[in-house]
Amino acid sequence: MPHIVVVGSINMDLVTVAPRFPAPGETLLGHRFLSAHGGKGGNQAVAATRLGAEVHMVGAVGDDAFAQQLCEGLQQEGVDISHVVRIDDCSSGTASITVAGGENEIVVVPGANAQLQPSHVAKAQHLIAGADAVLVQMEIPLETVEATLRMAHAQRVPVILNPAPAQRLPTEWLQLARYITPNQHELAILLGADADEDFRSLMRRTPCPVVLTHGAEGAWFREQGEPQHQAGFAVEAVDSTGAGDTFNAAFAVFLQEGLPAAVRKACAAAALSVTHLGARGGMPRPIELDTLLARQHA
Repeated sequence: MPHIVVVGSINMDLVTVAPRFPAPGETLLGHRFLSAHGGKGGNQAVAATRLGAEVHMVGAVGDDAFAQQLCEGLQQEGVDISHVVRIDDCSSGTASITVAGGENEIVVVPGANAQLQPSHVAKAQHLIAGADAVLVQMEIPLETVEATLRMAHAQRVPVILNPAPAQRLPTEWLQLARYITPNQHELAILLGADADEDFRSLMRRTPCPVVLTHGAEGAWFREQGEPQHQAGFAVEAVDSTGAGDTFNAAFAVFLQEGLPAAVRKACAAAALSVTHLGARGGMPRPIELDTLLARQHA
């Protein structure tokens, strides 16, 4: 059972299903509304737990009605929340999501996630020191991202940086990561590069190993030498929300099997995640993952 520490955001997702995305200023009738527990950190924690990992969450919630629901949701999935802090006089993070045609548009309000500090990460140092991998994203303050990278690197624990939402980062920070897991757009922003530059070129000049997600086409990965491709898995897409989080979680869980195997299983897990509505609705269990992998192999 891999031990994973996730440092990141915890949100309540407010999801509207619509026939299409509305134009600016347009009022559009939707098909369905639901609320669901989310946030990149929370999603990755749940996805890793469902795949069999022991997961500890480092994050923050507010003092509103969502806070207890979010914490209970993580606990029910088996995630340890002893390092999830409550921030007074602050709302929990929210994400307003519109889903149309299997794609999504998202507006995130950080709330308590913006108050997650390096000191909160420091209190989990013993967990990080004993982890098989650490996952961190960028819906939390950059100083907290940096503190996580430095702490995991100092403990010689592989740290996976999912640079979303993307912004340019110092080269030194990237060198602390064992892997970064952007998409093509995020990688260009991360490096301060031209968005039209070929992603293989971007991967070659990134100062750390890259696993680049490519939607339904799968992923590209590079540790040394030329980038290699892992094909995607054909499924009927319902909602792509949470696919990237599922990919990152699976990648962390199976990292000990080696880079190609971890990327292949991450692609399969991400494919399964888009077959149900909601960020966590399709996050797979091991038996579902094994079935899909066996079917493609056959």
